[in-house]
Amino acid sequence: MKFTTDRESLLKPLQQVIGVVERRQTLPVLGNLLVVAGKQGLQITATDLEVEIQANSSFDVEEGGEITLPARKFIDICKALPEAAKIKVSISDQKAQIRSGKSRFTLATLPAGDFPVVEQVQADNRFSMTQSQLKELIDRTQFSMAQQDVRYYLNGLMLEIGKGLLRAVATDGHRLALCDMQVETAAQNDRQVIVPRKGIQELQRLLDDSNEPVEVEIGSNHIRVRTADVCFTSKLVDGKFPDYERVVPKGGDKRVVADRELFRQALSRTSILSNEKYRGIRLNLEKNIVKIQAHNPEQEEADEEFEVDYNGPSLEIGFNVTYLLDVLATVRSDEVEITLSDSNSSCLIRQPGTDQYRYVVMPMRL
Repeated sequence: MKFTTDRESLLKPLQQVIGVVERRQTLPVLGNLLVVAGKQGLQITATDLEVEIQANSSFDVEEGGEITLPARKFIDICKALPEAAKIKVSISDQKAQIRSGKSRFTLATLPAGDFPVVEQVQADNRFSMTQSQLKELIDRTQFSMAQQDVRYYLNGLMLEIGKGLLRAVATDGHRLALCDMQVETAAQNDRQVIVPRKGIQELQRLLDDSNEPVEVEIGSNHIRVRTADVCFTSKLVDGKFPDYERVVPKGGDKRVVADRELFRQALSRTSILSNEKYRGIRLNLEKNIVKIQAHNPEQEEADEEFEVDYNGPSLEIGFNVTYLLDVLATVRSDEVEITLSDSNSSCLIRQPGTDQYRYVVMPMRL
C-alpha cells in the first residue's frame, strides 16, 4: 500500500471515525483502524463491536492494499503536522511509514484479516430523509436517554417507524422526550427499534444541518445510516421499550404559557442554591405569576418571581431543575406551554401550537 495526500483529506475521515475507538480494549485490533486503499481513494473503518463507522476520502492512490493502524497514534500524528502538509503513507514488513516534510514516523500494524467487520444488514425498512431532519430528531430527544440503567432498554433512543412518520422517544424513567418527523416510509405496520446510547451520540456528531440526503436501513439486529462519505452501522438493543403513550399526560386543566428565555434564566439562578444531590426546586403558580424557590441543607435560599400567562387556581409543585433546564435548552420557540393537573402528576411541556415535540417531566416531593 502506498499513497500521498494532503493533511485535510486524511484528517477529516479520521475525525469522523475516531469516536468509536475505546481507549481500553478487550481485543488489541479494536484499538486500530482498518485502512483500505483502492482506486477510488481511502476507506477508513473503526468499530467497538457494537458501533461501526466507515468514512471515505477520494484521491489518487499509487498502490492499493489494506492494513490496520493504531487509531490514536495515527490521528495524533496527522493533527500535529502543519495545516498544508503533504502526507505519504507506505507499508513494508508489517510496519507503516508516515512521512511529511522532514518528519518520519514508523507505526506497528496488525493484519487487516484480524479486523472484525459488521455483517451485512438485511434491511426490512428503508427510507431517506435529510441530515438536518435526522439531526433535529436526535437533538430534540437524546438528552432524556438513561445512562447505565439496569433497565438496559432505556439506555438508548427508540425509533418508531410508521406510515409517513418517524418518531423518536427517549426516557430515563423520570422524564420523557418525544419528537415526530414527517418522512416518506413504506412501512405498512408500526415498528420500534432501540439504538444504543453510544450509537446515538456518534450519529449526532456525524450529522450536520444540511439538506444532504441520508439513507436509513433497519434490519432485525442493526441500523445503518449512509451519507455521501460516511456509513454508520450500529447494533440494536434487544429489548422492549415501555409503553410511552401511557406516560404522556392527557387532560391537564392548568395551562401556563411562559417566555422560554426568562423562565430558563430564572431556573438557572435558582438552581445555584438547590440541593446538589437532588436538585429540587419548588414552583408556586398563582394568577399570571410563577414563583420559583430553592433551598439546601446549608439553610440557603433562592426566590425568583416572573409573569406568565396563567388563569388557573393556585398550585405548588416540585421538580428536578436539571430536567426542566434540559427541556428549555432544547425547545427553540420564544414561548413554552406547560400543562399540569395537580402537584402529584407529571407536567407536559410543548412549543405552543404544535404537538411535534413533547416533553414529560415527573414531579418530585420536596
